[in-house]
Amino acid sequence: MPDKNLTEVKVLVRISDINYGNHLGNDSLVSIIHEARILWLKSLNYSELNIEGTGLIMSDLAVEYKNESFYGDELTIAIFAGEISPVSFELYYLITNQDEKLIAKAKTGMVFFDYELKKVTAIPVKIKEILE
Repeated sequence: MPDKNLTEVKVLVRISDINYGNHLGNDSLVSIIHEARILWLKSLNYSELNIEGTGLIMSDLAVEYKNESFYGDELTIAIFAGEISPVSFELYYLITNQDEKLIAKAKTGMVFFDYELKKVTAIPVKIKEILE
């Protein structure tokens, strides 16, 4: 994980997150990291569609599953800032359960995007300062 810890959020594993193996489904874990990212942005008074007038679009996703998680688990998602470019940045996620057992690690590449013009745009100064 990178050094810059942006936040930690907690998310409960819902019954709808459980798959036929009776544990957290891989698709639900991706939704949980999305929820964590939204909660982080909301704490800054941003959304994925409005960060200083521009939006975000995900360019890549990698997940490394380490242990099972089950219904009712309280997951802690620590979010870290990774590499920053003129138009994008990386977020890393460290997901643990209430017993501090490592459930998964993940990374998303996030690109600033103008949804009206349908094109990549520059990183806003304020969010760049937060990420650095």
